[in-house]
Amino acid sequence: MKHGYLIDMDGVLYRGHDVIPGADAFIHDLRKCDIPFRLLTNNSQRTRRDVAMKLSRLGFEIEEEHVYTSAMATARFLALQKPGGTAFVIGEGGLHTALHANGYAVVDRDPDYVVVGEGRTFNLELVESAVRMIHRGAKLIATNLDPNCPTENDSIRPGCGAMVAMLETATGVQAFSVGKPSPIMMRAARKEIGLATDETIMIGDTMETDILGGVQLGYHTVLVLSGGTKRDDLPRYAYRPEIVVASLAEYIEVLSKNAGLPPWMKRPKNGVPATSAKETAALIAAR
Repeated sequence: MKHGYLIDMDGVLYRGHDVIPGADAFIHDLRKCDIPFRLLTNNSQRTRRDVAMKLSRLGFEIEEEHVYTSAMATARFLALQKPGGTAFVIGEGGLHTALHANGYAVVDRDPDYVVVGEGRTFNLELVESAVRMIHRGAKLIATNLDPNCPTENDSIRPGCGAMVAMLETATGVQAFSVGKPSPIMMRAARKEIGLATDETIMIGDTMETDILGGVQLGYHTVLVLSGGTKRDDLPRYAYRPEIVVASLAEYIEVLSKNAGLPPWMKRPKNGVPATSAKETAALIAAR
């Protein structure tokens, strides 16, 4: 049965400069079996090429086409909403590059949109300018609403959502967010790999973004506990992932018990896998 993956990166594939056990082998298996996938990130700082290079240096068999960032999703969304528009940007190179690639000009007065992404250049001068522009009618766009981001020393720093919250409070205008768990980014990523909703599997380490987005769109969901979510956290949520594993190493073991297929797909019989929704539901309930 045809299937493929949308995979979060930080906390699933790596932590800082360390590869999480099983992650490189999982990506290798996807490439070897020609299973389509995209690696998703809400971080808009780096370009697609920069992210691919980082992953390659960590030992992953990744091409640029395998990466899909919130900066790309945001720029493509704006290009559809207002082709050839203008944006005042609070963010870094990845966001600027994506906007330029989609026909947008970055300006410092009278923009169509104020676009906010992660970055270390955030300051009160930028905030004041953005507030004036929003007050004059510019629309407020966030690449994501993550309140914080993990750092390499197992700490955190303010994320895009924290920066956007200041602008929302100052202007009374709610930002429109494009990154995970928004269906805009997650649907666009699915379309990039050419799969239907029930053929798509979202793997992530964060309930509030990866798993929530997957559940809302009807994707299959796999939570790995190698990142920000712990097993004891799960009872707090009204929704749940279909599978919970310690890491991608354990997920590889799950697949190996079912001829390399996810557990909701039956082993092929005479080369023809079972595909009925009723059988899939029964398999999930039996786990």
